Amino acid sequence: MPTLLLIHTGGTLMMRGGDPTPLAPDVYTQDLLTELPVLRKIADIETRILCNLDSADMQPHHWVSLGAMVHEALPRYDGVVVVHGTDSMAYTASALAFLLRGIDRPVVFTGAQKPLRDVRTDARSNLVDACHLATMNIAEVGIVFDSKLLRGCRATKLDAWGMSAFGSPACAPLAELGLGVNLGKHLLEKREREVFDGRIEPKVMSVRTFPGLDPKLLHGALEAGVRGMVIEGYGAGNIPHLENSLVPVIERARSLDVPVVIVSQCPRGSVDLGRYQGGARAAAAGAISAQDMTTEAALTKLMIALGRVSEHAGRVLVAREAFATSWAGEMS
Repeated sequence: MPTLLLIHTGGTLMMRGGDPTPLAPDVYTQDLLTELPVLRKIADIETRILCNLDSADMQPHHWVSLGAMVHEALPRYDGVVVVHGTDSMAYTASALAFLLRGIDRPVVFTGAQKPLRDVRTDARSNLVDACHLATMNIAEVGIVFDSKLLRGCRATKLDAWGMSAFGSPACAPLAELGLGVNLGKHLLEKREREVFDGRIEPKVMSVRTFPGLDPKLLHGALEAGVRGMVIEGYGAGNIPHLENSLVPVIERARSLDVPVVIVSQCPRGSVDLGRYQGGARAAAAGAISAQDMTTEAALTKLMIALGRVSEHAGRVLVAREAFATSWAGEMS
């Protein structure tokens, strides 16, 4: 029998309440193996509790704690399943993909849109699928939802109502489950285990470009001590360069050694800073292209890259080098 570690962090799957009271984390007393005895047919499963949070309350230090727990445990299990709330799951999965670049077995996130105790819940099928995929030859951090395994650092939450909560517009599913399991041909190869490095810089921000965005707000963030910035540009990474131009913000950021990374607002967008004048001026001012990365992946990668800044390499240089290469299949 394969062996799995199931780590609980919270989320809707184990919540109580709802209609009319708000859903809230429940005391973790339910035995998943008793609730879902079919899991015993998949693997020998050990359960650990890291935390019991609504994922809206997850913070970067929780990513580091989770990453350290998974890194320590992986050699002793065939795979790891992480139960996590959907709201910030794509951020946590992206962060772990970058914190655990050297893995040779699956780390699978899953959760639910409705609690396990509900009659009409997706929790059961998601848990079964996640445990099944966690026993397979998949060296990736992924998200399992609605019979699909998505690369964690390419996934984003697209639906707060339907059961198919997550999508990966720029990367095909790693696996699809039907009568059998179809594995994608773009799965990453196994990588050698690395020493865990939990350094992270949380003082970053993300801002969505929109008509009327006042650059003074971003200048204020720079003066307040932000260490890195992700700007969600239009389309191919275009930004305003006439009225309310963001170009001076990028120039000021560069002078303060604060990297500015540009992603596209479009789910299927890829940044091409040379395509329009605004993007070209942003590049000339020092902006860094995130290519076709999601905002979640760009933000977490920037945090982790900036955690590795040394006295010999400034923040802009470290960020530029980080975004020039793919760490975990996060860009095409």
